[in-house]
Amino acid sequence: MKRYNILRLSVMAILIAVGVVISPLLRIEGMCPMAHLINITAAVLLGPLDAFLVALFIGIIRMCVMGIPPLALTGAVFGALLSGILYKASKGKIWAAVVGEIIGTGIIGAIVSYPVMTFICGREGLGWFFYVPSFICGTLIGGSIAAILLYRLQHMGALKQMQTKIAEGGKLWKKKQAKNPA
Repeated sequence: MKRYNILRLSVMAILIAVGVVISPLLRIEGMCPMAHLINITAAVLLGPLDAFLVALFIGIIRMCVMGIPPLALTGAVFGALLSGILYKASKGKIWAAVVGEIIGTGIIGAIVSYPVMTFICGREGLGWFFYVPSFICGTLIGGSIAAILLYRLQHMGALKQMQTKIAEGGKLWKKKQAKNPA
């Protein structure tokens, strides 16, 4: 079972805050590229479940505070989860995280958006693939930005350090306490 430590929770909170703040940038109805940047970054740094939770909380906050329709959820949670799953399955390939976001959000999330927007929100005249073009465009933009950021961090050696510190945050804290008892 994964242990949640202060560092992991802090990174999740920071990603949620940044995701809410930057989501209006480059936003067009049905397309939110900055959300995909956060999803992929969360998937690479935290893993599938935590990336899903980050996307879920960002979506809920955006819906409550900004009046965004349920597309804030359907257009994020599937991509974040699949991004993390494919990143893990590929043993740490950034491109796999980007592909996971594109498939998870651009296809699965877009298709799931149809019944949500039609039957729950009452939008008429939509087809099953109505949201696919805009969701794929958004994931390509946000995925490209995430890939550039993450490949740059990887090249500098910072990505592995960040992942290690987040994963071992609780262990590192206990080691420091054992060396310096109060």
